[in-house]
Amino acid sequence: MSKPPILIEDEDALRKITLNRPERRNAMTPEMQMELVAALEDASATGCRALVLTGAGDAFCSGLDLETLHAMGETSLLEARTDAERVARLFLALHEMDMPSIAAVNGPAIAGGAGLAAVCDFTLAAPEAKFGFTETRIGFVPAVVSAFLTLQIGERRARDLLLTGRIVDAQDAHRMGLVNEIVPREELQQRARTLAEDLAHNSPQATRITRRLLAAQSRSWLDAAMASAIEASVEARQSADFREGVAAFLEKRKPMWKMGISNQKSEIRK
Repeated sequence: MSKPPILIEDEDALRKITLNRPERRNAMTPEMQMELVAALEDASATGCRALVLTGAGDAFCSGLDLETLHAMGETSLLEARTDAERVARLFLALHEMDMPSIAAVNGPAIAGGAGLAAVCDFTLAAPEAKFGFTETRIGFVPAVVSAFLTLQIGERRARDLLLTGRIVDAQDAHRMGLVNEIVPREELQQRARTLAEDLAHNSPQATRITRRLLAAQSRSWLDAAMASAIEASVEARQSADFREGVAAFLEKRKPMWKMGISNQKSEIRK
């Protein structure tokens, strides 16, 4: 019997969700994404007062699973759109919950994993945590997460992280506003629990109204951003650069992009 991709613990109106694929650095699969959506929507329906999201083992989440990533290069337009819409649904579910959310980032949070951490209301990080939106390194586009990251840390800093694809440590992430607190790893889960309890002591009605207000203030903009993000994701998944980038990543070599810098300059001169 296979183990569940996520673990759910409910106690005292608090919910803790643990990404449960430590042997794969908690890389996400479509199954895990849908279970996360169900767990988040169920939390709102059952009166949960605060939610903690963390990872099992030494990583928070390394993004998409390699097998899923490899298969994306062979997907049809319809399958690519379905995949993009599922990711958008996951991030929107986390963004629009009635209760506050806390990411307890216990290790690397990369690509979609960094996105999950960024969408939460509070992001606590162990000193060993690292963050990176590395999609452009493999010819992909950080499409859905770009909107939420811009909301959280501003466009200038979001452009830095999204365009460079660089990985930053917990201290740099804190300076950029991506992390609220840096907490010793051995204290991280307890600190997340204490913060969740503090949030749960506030008026549930006032908290719910405030969360809905904050979501409503960005909803019209997010609706347009999500539509654009889904189209960008579909386009990227059909590109030669994406197929080459994924192949290079799996083969542990440098990608050979179809158009290099010198070719780009030639095109510009024309």
